[in-house]
Amino acid sequence: MQFIKSIRTASMLGLLFMAGACKDFVDINNDPNNPTTPVLELLLPATQVSMTGSLRDVNQGASILVQQLYTSNTSRNFQDGTDYQQSWNALYTQVLNDIEIIIREGTRLQRWDYVAIAKLQKAYIYSLMVDLWGDIPYADASKGLTVADPAFESGATIYDKLFTLIDEGIADANKGNFAIQPTTADIIYKGDKAAWIRMGNSLKLKLFNQIRLVQPDKAKAGIAALLSSNAPVITTNAQDFAFRFGTTETPANRHPWHRTEYQASKSYYMSQNFIERLFSTDDPRMRYFFYRQTSNYTVGFTPTGNGYFGRYTGDATAAPNDNALKATFGVYPAGGLYDNSPINNLTAANVFITNSGATSTPKVVTNTDGSGAGVFPFITNAMVKFILAEAALTLGTDGDAKQLFQDGITAHLNSVNTISTSSGNSAPTLATATVTAFVANRAAQYDAADAAGKLNAVMTQKYIAQFGNGIESYNDYRRTGLPTLAAPIAPLNTFPLRLAYSVTELATNGSVSNKADQLQTAQQTTPVFWDK
Repeated sequence: MQFIKSIRTASMLGLLFMAGACKDFVDINNDPNNPTTPVLELLLPATQVSMTGSLRDVNQGASILVQQLYTSNTSRNFQDGTDYQQSWNALYTQVLNDIEIIIREGTRLQRWDYVAIAKLQKAYIYSLMVDLWGDIPYADASKGLTVADPAFESGATIYDKLFTLIDEGIADANKGNFAIQPTTADIIYKGDKAAWIRMGNSLKLKLFNQIRLVQPDKAKAGIAALLSSNAPVITTNAQDFAFRFGTTETPANRHPWHRTEYQASKSYYMSQNFIERLFSTDDPRMRYFFYRQTSNYTVGFTPTGNGYFGRYTGDATAAPNDNALKATFGVYPAGGLYDNSPINNLTAANVFITNSGATSTPKVVTNTDGSGAGVFPFITNAMVKFILAEAALTLGTDGDAKQLFQDGITAHLNSVNTISTSSGNSAPTLATATVTAFVANRAAQYDAADAAGKLNAVMTQKYIAQFGNGIESYNDYRRTGLPTLAAPIAPLNTFPLRLAYSVTELATNGSVSNKADQLQTAQQTTPVFWDK
């Protein structure tokens, strides 16, 4: 693994988005127009943009595996060493390398604000990499070119180190001198110390819950300690750890799903399984999640006939010339269009998906439609509420599971409203009465369920609320088996329990190259350490 030692200027933020997965950057160490000493206020925002971009491919793949999107091979459980190579390489050679520079230089300068943020970002990124790939380089990876063949460490070992790293980051934040200027140097939280501390504690909460099947005592004790100490966690939508995209096409900083789909050629189908899950359960988020380009189109693999035209998971049928017909992303989370057209097969049973006020006509989308000002929800208020509900149900931690369940749904519906009506998006809001009634409806279903059904209700609502972050739904599904997903129609392999390693890493890293094929094959069927 080779680390790119480069300092990025503000102009590179646009390049990161244009590259999609943040690849092929030029080493500018010897550029006389750029400083040779790291400039923290330039490097920090570059890590936040490149972190978001570098997660694109793994987020896409995970979203397909949990049946929220569709592409042919991935939905049939096929993967190879090139599928996630860009994400792996960019995270190591770009994002994590720059984070190490911030930690090193920030420590030297006693800029504990930058050090704290960098450590918390580092903990978040490595936790996702363990979740996705299992065993990965960790300690050696921070040493750059001084280690040619970084050793792979077990995911369990790395998780233990991450708990310590999070505590270090929070302690650094409390050392003082937290005064990032300009505040735009921190794209995510604008230099808000309290927000980063909440993010760190929320990340700990997530990781403790993640290990509850294999280390229940540690998980319960860790969550209990956070709750009993009143450690601040994310409690409002305004505190979400998330990346908000912009509206410009040049430089391109729109949501990547808007960039790929709001044009003549398209990369994805919407998952018909996901569409029908929302439609059959009368979920009002349907009009926000999906946009129809036609009002009535039915083919053999899409029987609904209402224009919500996607593909079922594992469908191996050849794709027709249907880019102008298939449903695409809506206003949430991609910053596309809100579907305000009549739906032709609603019944009197529909309370929340209705044709009230539906006066538009479907259209073929272009890059001038929608704003692209979407969101990548990393750790949100809604997620925290669902995590606490799950922990209360399964570990007996403090908290009213039903109230947390309701609060999680409410938080997400309000987030949909916020994203859909800000930064150039102009969708109608879900009325307060609608939000209240929908939450009450789901709460009644929760009350009617047995213990297993209550957990299923929590995980199903969390799954829907995580649309836009397939990584977390992939984690939850492997860990709990919830919600139940349809079997692929024509699978090529078993459901992958880990993602494929970068083929370049396996070929060039001497610590694993002699067993590369064995490692890659095992990725398909070997659980991550927390998956029991």
